[in-house]
Amino acid sequence: MLLVLENEVNPDYRYFVRTMESLLPDHEVYDYVTAGGRPSLSGVDGVIVAGSTAGVYERDEYPWMEEEAELVRELIEREIPTLGICFGHQLVNDALGGSVEHRGLTNRLVRAELADDPLFEGVSSVVPAVHGDHVVELGAGMEAIGSTAYNEYFASRHRDAPLWTTQFHPEFTDELRPRIAEDFGWQENELSFADASGERVLENFARLVDDG
Repeated sequence: MLLVLENEVNPDYRYFVRTMESLLPDHEVYDYVTAGGRPSLSGVDGVIVAGSTAGVYERDEYPWMEEEAELVRELIEREIPTLGICFGHQLVNDALGGSVEHRGLTNRLVRAELADDPLFEGVSSVVPAVHGDHVVELGAGMEAIGSTAYNEYFASRHRDAPLWTTQFHPEFTDELRPRIAEDFGWQENELSFADASGERVLENFARLVDDG
């Protein structure tokens, strides 16, 4: 069973996780923003740390982030497969001593250099980006497995534990574009969603979890 950690502080933007759910096998969602405490890991085979419009540097306003950072470190220690997405990418690296900075909104398809990693099997270099924060220093034990012209640490992986992170949203397909354009704006460019296959990341992660 996969456990999805919902981190979105604005209820109007929670459609990211709802869309992700439609792409996942057996799973449950734990709402870190409203539930308080921490989720049980009993029966959990893998964890997805989902996105948020909050920043990891806003812990005074959102103290649950510290609890979630502690959970990330426990997941690594227990070697429970984990995938961080967007805010999750930032929280994981921050929890391990990395640094995150606000660099301004990117809201367009981008071309990424993705490493030869099982998480990216069948994933094209064209991926959708909607984010303002960047990981500018990786956390301890993390190494880059993806980059773009504007973001050196666009994806990362732990050297020893089954932990991966991506700055892009694999749940963001062309069907979601009108809603995202309304909420965050959208910049069209020469790249096309017809060439994007980021949703394969979720499929690959589920397979990695099953393979242990």
